[in-house]
Amino acid sequence: MDSISNSEENSDMGYQLSASSLDQIDQSPTDTTSYSIISGESFAYCRTSSVTSAFSEHTDDNSCSEAASPNFWPGMKTPTRAALSRLGMKQHRYPFDEKQRDEDTMELELELMKERFSKLLLGEDMSGSGKGVCTAVTISNAITNLYASVFGQHQKLEPLRPDKKLMWKREMNCLLSVCDYIVELAPALQTLKDGNTLEVMTSRPRSDIYINLPALRKLDAMLLDILDSFEETEFWYADPGSMSGNSTRSGSFRRILQPQPQRVDEKWWLPVPCVPSTGLSEKSIKHLLQKRDCAYQIHKASLSINNSILAEMEIPESYIATLPKSGKASVGDTIYRYMYTTEKFSPGCLLDSLDIGSEHEALEFADKVEASMHTWRRKCGTHSKSSWGVVKDLVSEIDRNDKNNVLAARAETLLFCLKQRYPELSQTTLDTSKIQYNRDVGQAILESYSRVLEGLAFNIVAWIGDVLFVHKTMKKRD
Repeated sequence: MDSISNSEENSDMGYQLSASSLDQIDQSPTDTTSYSIISGESFAYCRTSSVTSAFSEHTDDNSCSEAASPNFWPGMKTPTRAALSRLGMKQHRYPFDEKQRDEDTMELELELMKERFSKLLLGEDMSGSGKGVCTAVTISNAITNLYASVFGQHQKLEPLRPDKKLMWKREMNCLLSVCDYIVELAPALQTLKDGNTLEVMTSRPRSDIYINLPALRKLDAMLLDILDSFEETEFWYADPGSMSGNSTRSGSFRRILQPQPQRVDEKWWLPVPCVPSTGLSEKSIKHLLQKRDCAYQIHKASLSINNSILAEMEIPESYIATLPKSGKASVGDTIYRYMYTTEKFSPGCLLDSLDIGSEHEALEFADKVEASMHTWRRKCGTHSKSSWGVVKDLVSEIDRNDKNNVLAARAETLLFCLKQRYPELSQTTLDTSKIQYNRDVGQAILESYSRVLEGLAFNIVAWIGDVLFVHKTMKKRD
């Protein structure tokens, strides 16, 4: 048991996500808020929170990712709810008729397909006046809202409800099927009957989708498997509203640890993990550590894919228009001097010297660094809407030593280090702007899919960390 405890403590040191991390779902059972990009909120697209889309209201937990529209106003019944109502009446009428029940299920799925197809065509503008958002944003919203509907109230280490899992797989298969028709043309040789060869253009899946989509599907399945592995556990959860010093389970009295002070203040509504008075067994701890390692690797992979997709998106003109004329004015004179005059630039030391006390302050600083970075890049003469990864390979060695190039490179390093230090950081203003104005459907699907998987993986790591924290605290008390 001592070896397990030592390995547990050693493994905690390598995590950006601490064992006492809080659950990152922002869906309160009594209060669900959607943030608007248009109104200037920088928290619209959160990496690690189950927030709904910025362009539509939150979804009903019992609906199939219904986006907000006039159909959902009070007194009006949506096509989906009408179909569900009809299905319930028919099942009540034919409770033992399996054939009739199968036909009703197919009818319901057809109604859902009609609704989704209509929303894609109308751009979520049910008035039909053509004022809706583009297809890319519509699909991105649909994936975000679906994730909130399925996982928004899932706040424990336990298998996903069968109906929720079926809903997630069915709806995601429908949304991801669009990628089957996103292709690119490539030259290929075709052999004719007479033996001659002819060069023709053939279609194949677009390279970014061909590489990233299968990987995301695999990560999705792995996360569901992790949740399924916690069907029978030695720990359990207590509702914070009914917590007391003692709680019964399986007929025995066991102590419940009060939640951490930070959790009481910020996430008071979340269920609290509880363990036996003797702590968890060696087998249970091994299982938790193994699943935490797996979820952490999934989080890193999803984050990497998300960052690569966002980096390839074009920078909107609206964001370029808001860039400061001087990068120095954005980050401040002290940080500017350190970034330019220091021979061996250390972003970690710079961050340590700053007084960043909250995630909000970290996000605000990230926005300033990112704005300065693009200001310096524009002064280098590079086209701001192009991908920097492609542009910097074309910059000559002389240009690399240019003052603005040096500052832009160091700002990029600083921004990367900041995101590593605060993995739960929300999308920056630039990332939010890219998602809002993106018109590429393939990129919209990959970005939103990787973002929600990243959030789920982060939550699982945090939940496991909470259980291990309670176990350690219980062992210390003994």
